[in-house]
Amino acid sequence: MSASATNETETPDLSAIARPPQVLNNRGPLWVTDAVCSIVEGKTPLWWYAGITVSGAFAAAGLACILYMIVTGVGVWGSNSPAFWAWDITNFIFWVSMAHAGSFISAVLFLTRQKWSLSVSRAAEAMTVFAIVCAGVYPAIHIGRVWFVWFLFPVPNNYGMWPNFSSPLLWDVFAVSSYLTVSSLFWFAGMIPDLAVLRDRATTKIRKFCYGVASLGWLGTARQWRHYESMYVLLAGLTAVLVVTVTTIVASDCATSVIPGWHATIFPFYFMAGAVYSGSATVLTLLIPLRALYPQLKDLITPSQLEKVAKLLLMMGSCVAYVYVFELFCAWYSGNAFERGAFWERFHGTAAWYAITCLTINLTVPQLFWFKRIRTCLPLVFVLAILCNVGMWFERFMIVTTSLLHDFLPSSWGNFHPSIVDILTATGTVGIFFTLFLLFIRFVPVMSMNELKAALPGAQPQHSGEEH
Repeated sequence: MSASATNETETPDLSAIARPPQVLNNRGPLWVTDAVCSIVEGKTPLWWYAGITVSGAFAAAGLACILYMIVTGVGVWGSNSPAFWAWDITNFIFWVSMAHAGSFISAVLFLTRQKWSLSVSRAAEAMTVFAIVCAGVYPAIHIGRVWFVWFLFPVPNNYGMWPNFSSPLLWDVFAVSSYLTVSSLFWFAGMIPDLAVLRDRATTKIRKFCYGVASLGWLGTARQWRHYESMYVLLAGLTAVLVVTVTTIVASDCATSVIPGWHATIFPFYFMAGAVYSGSATVLTLLIPLRALYPQLKDLITPSQLEKVAKLLLMMGSCVAYVYVFELFCAWYSGNAFERGAFWERFHGTAAWYAITCLTINLTVPQLFWFKRIRTCLPLVFVLAILCNVGMWFERFMIVTTSLLHDFLPSSWGNFHPSIVDILTATGTVGIFFTLFLLFIRFVPVMSMNELKAALPGAQPQHSGEEH
């Protein structure tokens, strides 16, 4: 046999293109179980008490402001004519949009078998549920008379009235309630096997009882696993559909109006791209400190996985930048004087600094992730991710509120300044979010142990002992 024939039959060197492992340092299944469970079973760290004290204080202040608003009236907000939609709806859209990336990472990437999301999907699912809880606060209090909020639901009542099904406000009710229900089921269903592990490892009767009830009698039989996997795929598919439909419904709140700056058919895609963009930034904001605070998670939440989330943020940030350019082009090309005037006032009016801040951050910060050195520098990624969420909040305010300040008649133009109740309510929902997240990481496994074990080297039948 010739030398050339011998070389052709040699096995190619695949080390250069080998994918990075999902768990570093050749850890085994038992180590994965101990590492994840140690966060729940170990002693509560001091930083956790400090964090929940601060977040709980903000949450309490926000709830107090909500109660004050209910007793006094919505006049305590900075809302005025024509800015009837102000910080309340801005924050509602901000939280709803943030929730979508959690579902996208956990559901869509699960259906497409992207194994790099295994370590971050559980936290992303929790982020989804907690963000929806924060978003659900605003539609109820926005109507003013909170005790009549049940009129929004399609149930018979003594007055013989039914909700107006063509109203975007009713669409939000169905969208948020459906999304919260399905996302909560998807999140809880994925935790059942892990809760059973905590039940079996419990050292006290109270913990054993609580985790036993939460695990729903899970025994890990072949039949249970078969039903579990079928249910999980079904919920993942349903969640993936809701990611698109709920975003579209929220976007339709604005797009179905005739207000210049809102009336745009690109809004569903606009809101979807912005949602995954801001949610990806939140995932990085949560997981990078979590990885630093718990050293055992450094082999589970790998730099490679966080880099992929940064790439996702880069892609969706580029989509958002495209929409900005497309919006400006459509306003110019339409020839509509009101549309052109709305965008002119957006960048030159009294609230121009909102739009300038939004564009400065969202057009520049995501593009920094083209550079690998930046994507792999986790402290810098953490700072940039926070900036991305700041920019997206300004974008929601720019869309929702500044579009209302200068409408068709110059005589009705106005301005908006948030009140202290506005500010404390907004920071209160941030406190609610972080309080729920701190409780989550303290009492629930932060990642799926069974999925991580399935991704370990040697877990698959085709595994070769030479792989890493």
